[in-house]
Amino acid sequence: MTDAPAPEPIDAPPRSRRILRRPSFSIGGLEVRAGRREIGELPISRLVTGTQISLPISVVHGRHDGPVVWLSAAVHGDEIGGVEIIRRTLAAIEPSTLAGTIVAVPIVNVHGFLNGDRYLPDRRDLNRSFPGSPTGSLAARIAHLFMTEIVSRSDVGIDLHTGSDHRTNLPHIRADLDDAQTRDLAIAFGAPLMMHARLRDGSLREAATATGSTVLLYEGGEAWRFDKQAIEVGVTGIGRVLRRLGLLSSLPDEFVGGVVPAESRSSGWVRARRSGIALLDVELGDHVERGQTIATIRDSVGRRLSSARAPRSGTVIGHIQQPLVNQGDALIHIADVGRRIPEATNPE
Repeated sequence: MTDAPAPEPIDAPPRSRRILRRPSFSIGGLEVRAGRREIGELPISRLVTGTQISLPISVVHGRHDGPVVWLSAAVHGDEIGGVEIIRRTLAAIEPSTLAGTIVAVPIVNVHGFLNGDRYLPDRRDLNRSFPGSPTGSLAARIAHLFMTEIVSRSDVGIDLHTGSDHRTNLPHIRADLDDAQTRDLAIAFGAPLMMHARLRDGSLREAATATGSTVLLYEGGEAWRFDKQAIEVGVTGIGRVLRRLGLLSSLPDEFVGGVVPAESRSSGWVRARRSGIALLDVELGDHVERGQTIATIRDSVGRRLSSARAPRSGTVIGHIQQPLVNQGDALIHIADVGRRIPEATNPE
């Protein structure tokens, strides 16, 4: 892959030698002074035991004026990779040199995270419950809280996800690539792939976009695992976006990297034609040709039951991790990939 040049900031504010008296940032009872970082919480509800459940938040309020960016992870409670991405990102940022504000919510679906579950206790998908309601279901109330306290204060959001259901994903950005600013930030992120993805009803990305925010959704790795590559790409990508937006005047070593991304406009899953034990012949990031054998399904004594062939040429961006499959189960996710974005269009 071609290394991407470090993105230059958009209208980066001038740095002054004197300390700017920037107003404090207020959220959830926190008053974060310019040039400081603080942690706090946004109360959600109480468990049946009476224990308070809250959204954990971390705010880095720069000394200089600039955009407000939110970082969120674990909207699905089992997708923990983003929690570590946010930790590493914030650890690399010095508030006194930041232009703007970062509001991080490392665990949005606290109930699912505690229960080891993708969903909320009532089996609702939080990422189909936005913009929510203050008097609705638990999912609706959490969604409403996030929209009113986080999204309403922000200009740009980066929502971090992983694969689910024993699947792993190639690190990539999902976004509205037909929107000029969103596309610009997706390129700046520097993941191996950026995918044009329609807005899903009830998703955080749809609800936030409707308010005027620019949103990137990052996918990488699998649920309940720390995938080293996916975490590194996520940390580097966020840093490059912050640099592009002008929050960072330079890139700390932790954020150096990234590639010139390929672009995809469509993708599809190859499914098992028979039940059995699936043996995959491809890895994440592999290029496959139409008609190529990409998996074989055998029974418990080794008899070959069927083969799976690629219905299209493209790049493998996801696959199962659990080899036992039923007829119709998704096996391998292939994206149609066009030409890589010309380096000349990458922000410099």
